[in-house]
Amino acid sequence: MKPHRELHLVSRIGWLRAAVLGANDGIVSTASLIIGVAASGANRQALLVAGVAGLVAGAMSMAAGEYVSVSSQADTERADLERERAELATSPDLEHAELADIYVERGVDPETAAKVATQMMAHDALGAHARDELHITETTAARPVVAAFASAGTFTAGAFLPLLLAALLPMAWMVPGEAAGSILFLAVLGAVGAKAGGAALLRPVMRVVFWGALAMALTALIGRLFGTVV
Repeated sequence: MKPHRELHLVSRIGWLRAAVLGANDGIVSTASLIIGVAASGANRQALLVAGVAGLVAGAMSMAAGEYVSVSSQADTERADLERERAELATSPDLEHAELADIYVERGVDPETAAKVATQMMAHDALGAHARDELHITETTAARPVVAAFASAGTFTAGAFLPLLLAALLPMAWMVPGEAAGSILFLAVLGAVGAKAGGAALLRPVMRVVFWGALAMALTALIGRLFGTVV
């Protein structure tokens, strides 16, 4: 009999969250920056300088932020694994009982749970406790470098889209055109993220469009109120 293989969407969590966050932030922050500067009466050169500066600074900020935050998660996971390794070395009977109790709580009868715990610890004691007690698995383990590159790369890709609009749109239509185009980009991003995560499309799309439109409206208002060429 051929083995039955299943591809679960949870395996995408590590990169999907960082990718959607990066692209969304790239579109919203860059479009909002360009709209705010355009609403103040700035010329195209100022818009492009502001957009490129926002792209570079944002990509580096996203990479650094993701790396630091996910590294903190990885440090915590390593500390817990080291503690578990020490406990397995000094108190294997207590760790066996603890693992068996976990299986009992999941519905396994005590005798079977004890046998399963024995077999699991004989095969890979630390791996069994990491998975069933600490909930650390290969799929969900923190990967700082992957998260950093995913965020920086998708931020750059997202920021490039409103920057391209700033280079191509007529100046008379810059604010409404930038806003409309960026909202369309956000809707596409929400749909792609929902599809990759196996979710229904409407709510993710509405969520990213609402917050993106709000950010752009606020920066346009600020630009018009101050009316200062940046």
